[in-house]
Amino acid sequence: MLKFLSLSAAALLLIAGPALAAPDDMVATPEKPARASSAVPRGLMRYDTNKDGAVDRAEWKAAQEARFKQLDANGDGKLTQDELFARTPAIGNSVLPTDRQAQRQSTYFQLLDADKDGVVTLAEFMAQADRNFARCDINKDGRIDTAECRQALQRRSTQR
Repeated sequence: MLKFLSLSAAALLLIAGPALAAPDDMVATPEKPARASSAVPRGLMRYDTNKDGAVDRAEWKAAQEARFKQLDANGDGKLTQDELFARTPAIGNSVLPTDRQAQRQSTYFQLLDADKDGVVTLAEFMAQADRNFARCDINKDGRIDTAECRQALQRRSTQR
């Protein structure tokens, strides 16, 4: 059970982690002047298409379907492990993932690939997206925001 919870938490972090990353809009560097916080939404809130301050299930579903299409480099309706993680940055200056990253990616891909055929279909991808939304929707109102997802992630990490 502990292994399943750890795997579930890792899966949630891999999918939702980039969406939850807080923008560093107010820090100025010589290369990047400070931007006002009213800049284009980043993280989870970029999926809030109606700008009501939360992402509802329909917005989440549309965004995840679009994400799948973006990841599907060859347009065959299936994701290989290489396609799924092609945009995942390696640690440091390496262009290759560390052994730990590669292991986590493999484990996560196996979790997504429910029928174990070596590819992730849209249905498999969306099943995990639905589980991620449900985990973040702590109050079960059908809407999530950054604070609620962070709370869900923190709650998951303390339950391990």
